[in-house]
Amino acid sequence: MKKLLTLLMIATLALGLAACGGVEEGAPVADKAGTRTVEEIKKSGEITIGVFGDKKPFGYMDEKGQFKGYDIALGDRIAKELGVKVKYIPVEAASRVEYLNANKIDLLLANFTVTDERKEQVDFALPYMKVSLGVVSPKGAITDVAQLKDKTLIISKGTTAETYFTEKHPEVKLQKYDQYAEAYSALLDGRGDAMSTDNTEVLAWALENDGYDVGIKTLGDVDYIAPAVKKGNKEMLDCVNGIIEKLYGEKFFTKAFEDTLAPTYGDAAKAEDMVVEEKPTDF
Repeated sequence: MKKLLTLLMIATLALGLAACGGVEEGAPVADKAGTRTVEEIKKSGEITIGVFGDKKPFGYMDEKGQFKGYDIALGDRIAKELGVKVKYIPVEAASRVEYLNANKIDLLLANFTVTDERKEQVDFALPYMKVSLGVVSPKGAITDVAQLKDKTLIISKGTTAETYFTEKHPEVKLQKYDQYAEAYSALLDGRGDAMSTDNTEVLAWALENDGYDVGIKTLGDVDYIAPAVKKGNKEMLDCVNGIIEKLYGEKFFTKAFEDTLAPTYGDAAKAEDMVVEEKPTDF
């Protein structure tokens, strides 16, 4: 009898909530996985995008606490195309995929290099940048990967540098950090002999830090950087791809390079060395 009364009370409560507008008719409802559809994002008026907050000039926070950089330029434009505001969520390299899987963000633009391993975790949209690894060290200290044997190389967790050196050069001692800012501080403090990450990023850092240079400018394969969406979220993937194809036609990424990257690189790099303005044949 008590069980019956309990069931009746639950049913009555549910009816009451429905009658009081507990569930608004026509309101966006997330799917079982909690992943928002494009329409839900538009109705909410805001898209959440995961970016780096400490990787200048790609994704960083300026002195006013505003997100700036090459990735941010793309994020702003995607939001504009969707007709919504953008909320940037700072992420770390090692945990950025978790933010997608936990539905904390709708899209990931954290300077994310496309790899076969990562393709099993996320779905990549069309690329907007090309990159390989580089190694920065005190000027003249490291100019060849063979010089890293038995030395300490600083890397950030969850990066292609970690994967590359773990697999290709196990003789190199890796000192790992969660954040890029921590990794660079370790290099400045002399806790390691060199640091490796994307060549585009170490080149920019060396230009702003006297006494350091990128002795190894190209290491490993040339890879692509692309937006990532949660695995299986085909609707969002198609949407982002459509926007990027439109931006290819506008030469948007070349302009974004001039606005966000050129002030840092100066004559050290050209737009055609970094940006992608059409779908690569090998992508």
